[in-house]
Amino acid sequence: MIERGRLAGRHAEWYDLPAFAAAAGFALHAVPHSGRVLLESLLRDGEPDRAATLGKRLAAGEAPEMEMVFRPARILVQDYTGIPLLVDLAALRDRVARPGRVKPALPVDVVVDHSVQTDFAGRPDALALNEALEWERNRERYTFLKWAESAFDGLRVIPPGRGIVHQVNLERLATVVTRDPGGLLRPDTVIGTDSHTTMVGGLGVLGWGVGGLEAETLMLGLAQPIRLPRIVGVRLTGAPRPGVSPTDVVLTLTRQLREENVRGLMLEFTGPGVAALTAADRCTIANMAPEYGAMSAFFPVDAETLRYLRQTGRDEDQVRLVAEYCRVQALLADPAGDPAAEPHFGRVIDVDLGAVEASLAGPSRPDQRISLPGLPDSFRALSPRPPRTAQGLSDGDIVIASITSCTSTSNPKAMLAAGLLARRAVERGLTVPAHVRTSLSPGSRAVTRYLRDAGLLPYLERLGFHVAGYGCMTCNGGSGPLAEGVGAVVEREGLTVSAVLSGNRNFEARVHAQVRAGYLASPALVVALALMGHVRADLESEPLGTGRDGAPVYLRDLWPDSAELAALESTFVTPEVFAAEAADPVSADPAGGWSALPAPESDVFPWDETSTYIRPPAYAGSAPAARPLTGARVLVALGDDVSTDHISPVGAIPPDSSAGRHLRERGVTDLNSYGSRRGNHEVMARGTFSNPRLVNRLLGDGDGGGDTLHLPSGERLSVYEAAQHYAATGTPLVVLAGRSYGMGSSRDWAAKGPWLLGVRAVLAESFERIHRANLCAMGILPLLLPEGTSWQSLGLTGREQFDLAVDLAGENGTVAVTAGGITFDARADVTSAGEWAVLRAGGTLPHLIDRIAREEEAR
Repeated sequence: MIERGRLAGRHAEWYDLPAFAAAAGFALHAVPHSGRVLLESLLRDGEPDRAATLGKRLAAGEAPEMEMVFRPARILVQDYTGIPLLVDLAALRDRVARPGRVKPALPVDVVVDHSVQTDFAGRPDALALNEALEWERNRERYTFLKWAESAFDGLRVIPPGRGIVHQVNLERLATVVTRDPGGLLRPDTVIGTDSHTTMVGGLGVLGWGVGGLEAETLMLGLAQPIRLPRIVGVRLTGAPRPGVSPTDVVLTLTRQLREENVRGLMLEFTGPGVAALTAADRCTIANMAPEYGAMSAFFPVDAETLRYLRQTGRDEDQVRLVAEYCRVQALLADPAGDPAAEPHFGRVIDVDLGAVEASLAGPSRPDQRISLPGLPDSFRALSPRPPRTAQGLSDGDIVIASITSCTSTSNPKAMLAAGLLARRAVERGLTVPAHVRTSLSPGSRAVTRYLRDAGLLPYLERLGFHVAGYGCMTCNGGSGPLAEGVGAVVEREGLTVSAVLSGNRNFEARVHAQVRAGYLASPALVVALALMGHVRADLESEPLGTGRDGAPVYLRDLWPDSAELAALESTFVTPEVFAAEAADPVSADPAGGWSALPAPESDVFPWDETSTYIRPPAYAGSAPAARPLTGARVLVALGDDVSTDHISPVGAIPPDSSAGRHLRERGVTDLNSYGSRRGNHEVMARGTFSNPRLVNRLLGDGDGGGDTLHLPSGERLSVYEAAQHYAATGTPLVVLAGRSYGMGSSRDWAAKGPWLLGVRAVLAESFERIHRANLCAMGILPLLLPEGTSWQSLGLTGREQFDLAVDLAGENGTVAVTAGGITFDARADVTSAGEWAVLRAGGTLPHLIDRIAREEEAR
């Protein structure tokens, strides 16, 4: 049902949603706005009957209870996930008759933002030094990306130094409305290989994160059906009180929505409170969807969306097109409109924004929201012993304070607040203690410009918050070393020290291997805590320090005024600030090396067998594991809330680790990070389950750190060494886990690594959405323990031999498990026919090779 007309002064064609809904017999206004985007996708895919069924169910507030193929407008990846994805595609080209057949079927943007690390901080030349070291370390990886850019049509690389992928997406790549290859208008939609792809939902762009293997399938035009979850309404009322930051709002929401168990659901924000949030505020909330467990977080397009597009320098014709297309398609919302006109949701979660207080989250999960007075108690719960002091350093001291991440550095209000607080602190004579390593990693160069234009950047620099780079950096574990001498004291004395960052994740050892306590906070609170220097005090009632006049200075003395923030934003955050970013993101080449970087000119990649960065993956030709699984052993036995950081670390590679020894044996001196080595399966397999904070209950409570027991010998070995022993005897492996296994990022290496170690099934109480899908994509069966039980309550110790009656032929959702005389039924957490097909093939890559071969034969 295609409509033709003129939009934004030009001829246009589009699938007419209101006309379709009228013909199909359901009220379009009752369908959630994100559901309307799904309806348009079904119509474009030639599925009007399924669209009618979905529309009727959503209009009635029912769960979809159906599968659909979702084909996004584009794919978005960053370098840590993008390089292994492209390595997989390069390996596919080696295995098909026509290499050119393996190419993106839709546009792909690769934003290089994860590789830069905070090796230097707190000094004026930190940016130049970090960027130079980034290029020195990663030239081989970037050469591979340059080859991919030339080898794959439709793939564009945004070079290092432009900013964080999600902020680049907000400021430049997201169009809100776009055209398909045939010229028809459609909503902009995106699938990304980073879990925080949901951030762009704050602009009314539907999207979510997936693993690289799932993205590969989409890129090749071989999309598999997904099972649509329920769309839940989050109804916002009220408005944030003066002094309440966007970070306070999202941390409060993260805790509430985790408690509401929105795992795997699609959320749509509605209600009059939406009007009280700027587009940047909404993006902050949408960013942390993985932290509260949702598949997506969506704010419908409205007048505020259009204002943001203009503020960030979008072409006025494009803004008009967005407004007119969304209006004729019933995709333009009015948050302050008639409540009776709001969509129907089968489930609504009410949130009063006026009840939100200043907040932190920690010390080890983003849903651990605490009030400012609760900070010292939260630390004492983690480290109950009386604080110890050694060489001027104490338990609870802050050793990292970083303004970083896509979550908050994309929000002008949050960044200006940090600058104002810094100015007032400097004016009062406050300084940051020497043990606190400070850094500033803006999400884009526009942030630096408006902070400088507003006269605030020099004050941040006076406190050590010099720009260290334009990338994820500390938020992604690229923290660099602690301040000189600090790390040695922490290690020698066993001190429990803290980090505070304006990011979205604070899992143990994610920020830094020597830092146990991690707190999330707004950029302004990061500055305040850096001044205080520790987390043992109440920020509301105890002073941050002593001013030059000898008087105590409290947080309330420095806190920015809302009216002043608004005036600064209207004056300095203007379209002109974003003008330099408005050009082709590649052309400016700020890192100074991309355009001159040579790259191989060939359809297939010339692998270098001596490379320690880019290797053809060992799993490319994997075959289905023997079914059923007999005589399996437990590789690791884990508890609740195991994150992908626990499974596959991303930070610096320790020299004495299995991966570190492997690299040093090959003459490598700069080990770099696990994230940068994701193109090398030899390194990543050795890093799997090596996080020093991982607790492996095969070794006892509180023990682990990369070791396990080899059974039945009982010998304590590194996880990698034990896996090698099991492989030598042909013993399949399983993992035992608790609730929320696979929390955190989209990294498919948290599934690839276990597969390389021989893991063929994971038995857990529950799985996080993306990791569950990644396990299926690697041919690892995710199995749910009987409801209401844990592996411990079933009487298991992890030392048993396991027999699993797995039968993939009939998509049987129940697997009989026998272990040491204990028998129970586990349910396969497989949600679509596409996932069953991948499992039967032994993983996504074998599945793709088979499909491509069959298509070639049919030509």
